Amino acid sequence: MSTATAAPRDVEAAVTAFTADLRKLREEIGTMMVGQDTIIEGVLMCLLGGGHALLEGVPGLGKTMLVRTLAETIHANFSRVQFTPDLMPADIVGTNVITEKEGQKVFEFQKGPIFANIVLADEINRATPKTQSALLEAMSEGSVTVAKQTYILEKPFFVLATQNPLEMEGTYPLPEAQLDRFFFKLIVEYPDKASLHTILDRTTADESPKPKAVLHKARIVEMRELVRKVPLARQIQDYAVRVVLATHPENPEATAMSKQFLRYGASPRGLQAVILAAKIRALLEGRYAVAIDDIRHVAKPALRHRLIMNFEGEAEGIEADNIIGEILKATKEV
Repeated sequence: MSTATAAPRDVEAAVTAFTADLRKLREEIGTMMVGQDTIIEGVLMCLLGGGHALLEGVPGLGKTMLVRTLAETIHANFSRVQFTPDLMPADIVGTNVITEKEGQKVFEFQKGPIFANIVLADEINRATPKTQSALLEAMSEGSVTVAKQTYILEKPFFVLATQNPLEMEGTYPLPEAQLDRFFFKLIVEYPDKASLHTILDRTTADESPKPKAVLHKARIVEMRELVRKVPLARQIQDYAVRVVLATHPENPEATAMSKQFLRYGASPRGLQAVILAAKIRALLEGRYAVAIDDIRHVAKPALRHRLIMNFEGEAEGIEADNIIGEILKATKEV
């Protein structure tokens, strides 16, 4: 179905503008990030879906550069928090300090690094659960509370957290409640041979590319509103519902791997992420309607961190992606 037949002329124009702006943003980030097109697309989906991203990958793959570049391309405020075991919640959200005004001492709130449009939580699993939980309210509510006073964070607010899968000693695995707050979990793969040559050409020469702002952060808020207006056919929604239900081992929709290796399946928040991400992909393709293929495309990054393995699944080293892949094959279109 074409955009023209699916929507009025003003909606068609909005979709065209959305697609053009998103592609422009993706291409500009691509001048700095080589061989990571899937990761760039995933991060932009999180940003436009109003969620947050968790990136997992070994050091040196450009995760920090990606976040910094994103902030520069949308002309947004950027802050970085290096998570360490001694980091305290006040180091993230801020604290009240005593200052002197007109000869009197008063408490004044000093904002922490969480007060930015884009926040990089670097190696988030190195901090204690108490400090990790300081992000929960900000990520879910878009606000922070200090000494019974609530402060609203400026929109767009986007947290991109990274974690290293290799070093497990001295780390604190993210609790399920916090993992569920992430829109996507993205696995950053090692670049291929051609990408490595391009990286070397750009980073070891006397001139290196610099990203430029191609969108204003206010435009991101507008694009988020359009995402939620994309229509969703009932049968497409039903397909997504059945995919998520199949991750629950006790459900009749569950596949053989789900029943054997999973303890808990994805939450309703995971289903919301699948739907919103599918709408963004439809817009990216220039369509004003979601297709089954859009659901399949976004299912793994939206659900992989929301599946909890049972003892057998952990002992066998079963990957969540394999279970999701089986579910997508087994779930029939109606």
